[in-house]
Amino acid sequence: MSYPEIYVLRHGETEWNAARRMQGGLDSPLTPLGRAQARAMGRALAARGITAVTHRVLTSPQGRARATAELALGPDHAPEPRLREIAMGDWSGRDRAEIDRRWPGPPGEHFLDFYARAPGGEGFAALWARCALLLASLDGPAVLVTHGMTSRVLRTIATGGGRADLAALPGGQGVVFRVAQGRHELIPAPLAGGAEAG
Repeated sequence: MSYPEIYVLRHGETEWNAARRMQGGLDSPLTPLGRAQARAMGRALAARGITAVTHRVLTSPQGRARATAELALGPDHAPEPRLREIAMGDWSGRDRAEIDRRWPGPPGEHFLDFYARAPGGEGFAALWARCALLLASLDGPAVLVTHGMTSRVLRTIATGGGRADLAALPGGQGVVFRVAQGRHELIPAPLAGGAEAG
């Protein structure tokens, strides 16, 4: 299936990202670095002529994504529930050390398997289904402001990949991803002063 051009932004760093706490459906504010990352992603888009006028801007309704959209592109964005982060169930709000202690995984566990086994979590099948529905609903180019796992799934589907391809795409904060005609591109978003986010 062919999709319109999309630019995918993961929210900037949050206080819980910095503390290695799982957010899922919960929220924490952007850190100063996260706010700088959001502004840098906005500059990277503007350098390509991408604005809320040229592209429809959809954002996860979660606060960290909305704050990122506002800093990057201004107030002209619409909430889209299908862009929310994968629900982490019992792990929401807990730090990684506690999760590893209370719910140990196998040695060398792949990060995708870690997300998939969250007790009471959403799981990849549901996340995949809502991301596929969102992409199929797009009728023109869009900027999607979302979260780490949701971003990976959106980009994997848009490039024609399957679940086995999820880990092949890069992740990170403070970068912009573009997918057009099934091709994936990472667009650096340098912070003011020349350092790159990520």
